[in-house]
Parts: sequence; structure tokens; C-alpha cells
Amino acid sequence: MDKEIQQAVFAGLDYWAFVAYGSKHPMSKALYQFRTSTITDRLNYCLFTELDRWGSRAKPTALLQEHIGLMADKNYLRVSGNRPLYYLGFIAPAAVERNWQGVAGLREQIEAFRGNATKAALANPYIVLAGDQNFLIREAANIGGDAIGSYALTVGNGRGSFTKLAEIAERGWDQLRRSHLPVVPTVMTGWDRRPRIEHPVPWETKQRPGDGIGNFFSAPTQKELADHLTRALDWVAAQTPSEQAPAVLIYAWNENDEGGWLMPTWPCRTERLDALHQVLKKTPMPTHKPALC
Repeated sequence: MDKEIQQAVFAGLDYWAFVAYGSKHPMSKALYQFRTSTITDRLNYCLFTELDRWGSRAKPTALLQEHIGLMADKNYLRVSGNRPLYYLGFIAPAAVERNWQGVAGLREQIEAFRGNATKAALANPYIVLAGDQNFLIREAANIGGDAIGSYALTVGNGRGSFTKLAEIAERGWDQLRRSHLPVVPTVMTGWDRRPRIEHPVPWETKQRPGDGIGNFFSAPTQKELADHLTRALDWVAAQTPSEQAPAVLIYAWNENDEGGWLMPTWPCRTERLDALHQVLKKTPMPTHKPALC
């Protein structure tokens, strides 16, 4: 964990967005290792939560209060006037209707979440909604989001060059603007799910081994990734103040089996960290680069 923090700091990242589970869930191990690291103060973090983990209108889960507790951490990322940044994602219209009795029910829970955060002496959370794009373009403001975004911007059965993938993502930023909310643009580092296609994971029940093995985008060169990130930063800066998001999201630090990753893999390759370093720190590679692997 310390090594990965050092890698992220070298790259110039301000924060990690952890996909959020409960404290007792095995998928939370990385978050709690991060929080107990002796160098955790070198990198901020926030949470990216699946809506289904909030429970339902009739039975909200304890996760909401747990997340408010995490927002009190000194290195929890705060934006726009000290507001904790919180991504609420994987929002699907059928689940909103089934679990929250519609948009109004979900808005009610979001307002309660905000109220409980302020009772805990926190600033009003800055909530970015992500999920079904067409649904959220229509309803994000009605749900009560501060901004709109996406976990990843791609085409499930798409294939081609990284340039094509970057174009898909960048069109997505423009499409999300139709919500009339600030847009947190997602920068893609790749989309190549062949590991999951060859060896399907248990929760993707419809995937059959080998089906769609040709549907992937080629990996970016260092320059292609740097240019895509630069365009995202410029895109945010070009928005009017009322529609300017306080963050950019990169997919992803370690979605390795989906082809979206920044952390070095084996054998040690650091081109993606180098690309970010050159854009975010605006400096050339140091003569004696630190050991990143």
C-alpha cells in the first residue's frame, strides 16, 4: 500500500476514489490498509458508492452513516468550500423505482444523508451522480445531485484504437452537459475485458467464456494518455463557473482485468505514471526517478 501511495503521488494524483463497501466486507481491505498507512496523509481519498449498497427507502443500510464517519478523516477529499466529495454511482432507473419508489424517494434519502453529514459537523457533501446516462441527464437535478459523471465511458462491445476510445469518452462529457449540472469528466486509460471474457467473474452471470473476445480497445501510448488527460483538464476549465466541476476522475487505478489501470504491472512499466506526471506536475522526468516498482 505504501508503494502504491508513492506511485500515485509521483504521478501527481490528488486523490483516489475507492469503490465503497462496508467495513466488514473483504473488498474494503484496501481502503482500511490505506487509512492505516503511515504515509496516508500524502494522498487524499473519497468514496464511489454503488446505489444498491444504500439499501432501500424502507430499509436504508448502516453504510450511509459509516461513510459520513469516513468523511471526517483529515485526508478525505473536500471541494467547493470544504465539502466532502462523494460519488453515488451505478444508478439504474429500474432500481430507483424498485428500491426508492421513484426519483422523489431517492431524493428524500439524499437529503437525509446531507442532513446527517451536517449534524456530524461536516460541510454539505458534494454528490456526483453516475450510472445510466440517459436517465441521469433527465433526472440528476431532480434527484438532488450537485454534479453528474460516470464510472467509465465506453461502449461495451466496442473495439478499435485508443484514439477511438478517447473520442467516445470525450463525446460522453459533452452529452452529460445536457443535465445542466457540472460534469466530472472521466478520463479513460483503456478498455480491454479479455481477462474477464476468458475467465468470467461470478457476478457477471451473462458472460460466457470467449464470447466477445474481440471487443477491446488497444492500450494507449504515453502521449495518447497524456493528451486525453490534458483535454479533460482544458474541458473543465472551459465551462462556465456555474457548470464547472471541482474534480476529474480517471478510470482507473487498478481495474486491471477490465483494461483500465495506472499502477505499474509486471514486468515494471511506468509509462502511464510518467504520462500523468508530465501533465499534472508539468515537469519533465527527473534525472533520478524514484523506484516505482
